[in-house]
Amino acid sequence: MPTRICCAALLFCATCALPAQAPIPDYHPSDSTLYAEILAMDQRYFDAYNTCDLATQEAIYADDLEFYHDRGGLATSKPDLLRAIEQNICGKVKRFLLPETVEVHPIPGFGAVELGYHRFENAEEPEAPSVPSRFVTVWKRDGDRWLMSRVISLH
Repeated sequence: MPTRICCAALLFCATCALPAQAPIPDYHPSDSTLYAEILAMDQRYFDAYNTCDLATQEAIYADDLEFYHDRGGLATSKPDLLRAIEQNICGKVKRFLLPETVEVHPIPGFGAVELGYHRFENAEEPEAPSVPSRFVTVWKRDGDRWLMSRVISLH
């Protein structure tokens, strides 16, 4: 008898319709000036990344940087991160932003968060697929400068 009740309950639940959910809206920047500033900073940083301009990269990183990488773990030392980029990225890897995927949202009293997709090409593995991956960058406003404060890089 309990088995019949359980089966009847499962059958009832399986036929219940879930409430309709609104579709995810298309993204439109709430602040087009902020959006342009952050995309310009992204370009500035990754131009330096792609050309091994470590001085520019260092200037853009906040002193309290936290860089989360789903393969490499957490990096909190700016000198160690720059050394790793010099050893593993310089002359080997280039990053390409997929600009149509980028969202920029203000963080009042702090700065902005940028999310989107990018892809990387490795000169040492030219036949390797360049698969788009997700990133999140928290940008801190420091006077008239933008600094990378927190980065999440997923592959």
